Amino acid sequence: MKVRMPHTPYIANKIAIDLLNCGFVTLTHGLEPVAKLAQAFLAEDVEKELILEARVNEVLDENSDDIEFMQVDRRNMFWLIKKKLAKEYGVTLSHEDRYNDIAHRILEALWKENLLEYNVSENRVKNVIYNGIESYLKSYESIEDTVIEKISNYKRKLIPGSEEYELVFERLYEEELRRKGMMQ
Repeated sequence: MKVRMPHTPYIANKIAIDLLNCGFVTLTHGLEPVAKLAQAFLAEDVEKELILEARVNEVLDENSDDIEFMQVDRRNMFWLIKKKLAKEYGVTLSHEDRYNDIAHRILEALWKENLLEYNVSENRVKNVIYNGIESYLKSYESIEDTVIEKISNYKRKLIPGSEEYELVFERLYEEELRRKGMMQ
């Protein structure tokens, strides 16, 4: 699954909590600076992909007449162009490689900023970060389904997309994350 900007603070919190609880890492300045740094790297990565996708859409719009004439599926063309431009924009399309790279960059920055100490292999600590990203993304949909189910059981019906709905969704979503140990 693709990381979206609203997910970045939750993934960053999960990474910080996982590092705290792994047993072989000491967070020298607590959870907050670790989560903040991780979120910055995650947000930067998401932003790079958004810039790439905007460029892909520009290319598609510029060539819409040709695409229509050739009767090519716009979605397939989107992926072909995205794949071709990805390297130029510094975006790795393989999720596994991408999250591995992000985990490595987060670990390196945490170490340089003296935000953590460990006495095991760097790879073992990097895997905690990588697994934090992966496990959040795997559980995201089930958490979202749980929250939507709870909202649907409200006596007063909330309208999806409304400000009130979004506030209630956010509150319930964070409660579910806390319940699952992904947020403190």
